[in-house]
Amino acid sequence: MQRALPKSTEGCITICMNTLAAPTNPNLKAWHDYMREGGAEALNAQLADDVTFYSPVVHTPQRGREITAAYLLAAEQTLGSEHFRYVREIDGGDTAVLEFVTMIDGIEINGIDMITWNEDGKITDFKVMVRPLKAIHAVHEAMGKMLMEMKKTG
Repeated sequence: MQRALPKSTEGCITICMNTLAAPTNPNLKAWHDYMREGGAEALNAQLADDVTFYSPVVHTPQRGREITAAYLLAAEQTLGSEHFRYVREIDGGDTAVLEFVTMIDGIEINGIDMITWNEDGKITDFKVMVRPLKAIHAVHEAMGKMLMEMKKTG
């Protein structure tokens, strides 16, 4: 699934997906490659077996590759429209914070993905935060529908 890229680098702290320089962090590069191309196989290859996913709408952390992949693949389908783009990144080597914007049903969504990688380059921790409150409600509803649909189809 091809993603829209930001039109400018204004406000970027380290890198944005449309700059000429490729990310120097191989973990971050792998994540951006997945975001451009999508797909369960590419995602699963990046997740550690014991990865923990923190949802903006589910109180309990979700542990394990299978459940984390389910949430992230549902997010890919729900949030990964032509409106999705990363607008700012902070690259800390084994940890990154990526700010994104997108839209669902005319509601502008602003959020961050906080990602931690282990020494093998596998994601061990993935936290998503979303604002404003109206956006959280939209994400909750859309993600709930997508997860139910995914559960029905196998």
